[in-house]
Amino acid sequence: MLTRKQLDLLNFIHMHVQRDGVPPSFDEMKVALALRSKSGIHRLITALEERGFIRRLAHRARAIEIVKLPDSLGGEAALSAGFTPRVIPGEREEMPRAANADKVEHYAIELPMMGRIAAGVPIEAINEVTSHVAVPSAMLSSKGEHYALEVKGDSMIEAGINDGDVVIIREAEDAQNGDIVVALVDDHEATLKRFFRKGRSIALEAANPEYETRLLPEDRVKVQGRLVGLIRSY
Repeated sequence: MLTRKQLDLLNFIHMHVQRDGVPPSFDEMKVALALRSKSGIHRLITALEERGFIRRLAHRARAIEIVKLPDSLGGEAALSAGFTPRVIPGEREEMPRAANADKVEHYAIELPMMGRIAAGVPIEAINEVTSHVAVPSAMLSSKGEHYALEVKGDSMIEAGINDGDVVIIREAEDAQNGDIVVALVDDHEATLKRFFRKGRSIALEAANPEYETRLLPEDRVKVQGRLVGLIRSY
């Protein structure tokens, strides 16, 4: 027997996987269930795991797998009808295009790699181009300048951002609550965090329960850009 909150969380995870192909982040779960902290989400996740509804996979971001669903959510039928990724095999003849289909061209754009950005304890701000990285054009916004940064640290792992990833940033001086931004603190420390405005203060929130949210006066924080993409090497 699941509590109302446990059932709501299980349903939210299931619907998110069906829609996006990946489980939601802890931040998204917290917002969806209107909880004030991620500790409540951790307790619900643990309860669902103990009851055999989900399985957590070690050493992976967003590593939650739904094992079963209760009858109230459709049971096995709903689970079997879940997300199925589209696979595009290679070395096949090109399918005929509709006569009125628009032609879409895909190409890579070289962006300046501005060094490393801290996803953890803030490091010195980066303002020098160290190299360039090729990025698919579809990843970039049609407005504004873009640049790339290598992530250093693990404070954003529950947002799917790992140590060593390359993040693509669109230059911006403002942000909406919940945006992942490059924030410049006291004009010399740069960090990658979720942005929240709280009155005349700015909260820089990690996506890892081991890191505390930093609450700073708004005049100490400058937004340098918003996250628009991510590149990972294996």
